[in-house]
Amino acid sequence: MCINAAFQNFPQLITENLILRETTINDAPEVFQIFADDEVTKYHDVETAISVKQAQFLIQRRAERFHNQEAIRWGIARKEDNAIVGSCGYSIRNRFQAEIGYELAREHWRKGFMTEALSAIIQWGFDQLDLNRIEALVMLDNTASMQLLKKLQFVEEGVLREYGFWKGRFHDLKIFSLLKKDYSYLI
Repeated sequence: MCINAAFQNFPQLITENLILRETTINDAPEVFQIFADDEVTKYHDVETAISVKQAQFLIQRRAERFHNQEAIRWGIARKEDNAIVGSCGYSIRNRFQAEIGYELAREHWRKGFMTEALSAIIQWGFDQLDLNRIEALVMLDNTASMQLLKKLQFVEEGVLREYGFWKGRFHDLKIFSLLKKDYSYLI
């Protein structure tokens, strides 16, 4: 992986209602609460958390992946209290492609937080990482995620049959993409 200036220091992004920032071990209790909810992990490739140590490991792993320029994952914090309510970010596929991922605490669903957060990181990805293509892989039953992606101008490309394997079984995944040339900034 080539050295990218965007990975020198963890970038903080500010939106109207949110602070997208690096998560630290101090955020582990909030991260645990998010991942301890079966509804949040239902479509995720992780098991539902049962201890704060799992959240601590996740935070450390994300920091390592950032340091190695493999991924970047922002904690989504409310401006009002800086409390982590979710996360979003990229797994880097190659120099011009990344996969976007995200989750949000259930009490904040359908409030526009994820649209606001993803709009900011999409712009950052195209501008700072010089991405050409952003992909999203979504389980077939996750209609809320599909609606969010379409709202953000992602195009559904098809179904990847039994592409994912987690929680002891194979999963068909819909693939969505957003190309830099097709994107118009929402924020």
